[in-house]
Amino acid sequence: MNPKSFALTFLGAAGTVTGAKFLVDGERTRLLLECGMFQGLHELRARNWEPPPVEPATLDAVLLSHAHLDHSGYLPRLVRDGFAGSIYCSPGTADLLKIMLPDAAKLQEEEAEFRNRSGATRHRPALPLFTTGDAERALGQLRPVAFGERFAPAPGGDARFICSGHILGASIVEVTVEGTGKPEP
Repeated sequence: MNPKSFALTFLGAAGTVTGAKFLVDGERTRLLLECGMFQGLHELRARNWEPPPVEPATLDAVLLSHAHLDHSGYLPRLVRDGFAGSIYCSPGTADLLKIMLPDAAKLQEEEAEFRNRSGATRHRPALPLFTTGDAERALGQLRPVAFGERFAPAPGGDARFICSGHILGASIVEVTVEGTGKPEP
C-alpha cells in the first residue's frame, strides 16, 4: 500500500442485505468488519460454501457490530479456515454469540445428517458449513470491549463501540487506521 492510504472492500452485503463482510486494509492493519453468513435464497446461501473471500490467516482481527447471523454467522467457518486473531465485540454481543453460534452449528450438523439419511443431497457425504467444535473455537477468540472504550485491534488501528440500540449489545463500530486521521471523542 502507498503510505497514508487504506482500502475498504465490500465482501458481502453488496447487492443484498445479507452476508455482511467489509475488509479494511491500512498501512499495518487488516481488519474484517462483520463476518456474516449469507441467508435467504439458495443462490445467496451457496455463497457461504465458496472459498473465503479473504485468506483468513492474513486478518489481524474481526470487529462485530452485533450478533445477528448475517453479521456474525460466518465466524466458525473463518476460524476453521485459519483465522487465529481476536474477535472484538461488545459484552452483550459476546453473550448472544455464546448462544447463537453453537445453535447455528447444531442446525448445520442436523441438516447435513438429515440430507445424508434421506438422500436429499448430491454431495457424498453432505457436510455442515461448520461444526459445534468450530463454533466453540470461534467463541474462544472473543474479546468483549465495553461501549466507548478505545482499543487497538491491530498495530496502526484504533476502534471503539458506540451503543446503537439495534439489539442487545449492538453498536456502531468506529475504526481509525493509520493515515486516515483520528476522530474526535
